[in-house]
Amino acid sequence: MRGEISVNDQPTERLRKPAPQLADYPHRVAEIVRFGDLDPQGHVNQAVFLTYFESGRVAMFRNTDLGIGVPGATFVMVRMEVNYMKELHWPGTIEVGTGVAEFGRTSFKVEQAIFRDGVCAATGRATLVCIDLVTRKARPLPEDAIARLSQWKYRGA
Repeated sequence: MRGEISVNDQPTERLRKPAPQLADYPHRVAEIVRFGDLDPQGHVNQAVFLTYFESGRVAMFRNTDLGIGVPGATFVMVRMEVNYMKELHWPGTIEVGTGVAEFGRTSFKVEQAIFRDGVCAATGRATLVCIDLVTRKARPLPEDAIARLSQWKYRGA
């Protein structure tokens, strides 16, 4: 069945990766599914998944152990990819797992996943770039920031 095409025109072998596990994500935060998160179909709207991912990233970056702050710089998101795997419904709680996946010269990538009752509902991958606060241009990631971020390395495949 190799090369078979799925309903969304993606080769099926790309869809057969092992399911993400919450243990792969070194940072986790709990969120409440709110009634206002629902769309007319009665499940959580796809845009709200981005808010859940944001909560996970912000909680990790604001963690006092991480201390991600870089004097004279900030981090901005330049890309976000999401794979929706399961519907989420109200009421309930979820866990957002977050881990740093890789480093570039001026950027780093964050792997994330949303879990409900241990089942992965979505995965996300964000690319963040370090920019100078004055010039608003990308600047190299400082080595000490890379060292601090490396403590939160994603442990999945």
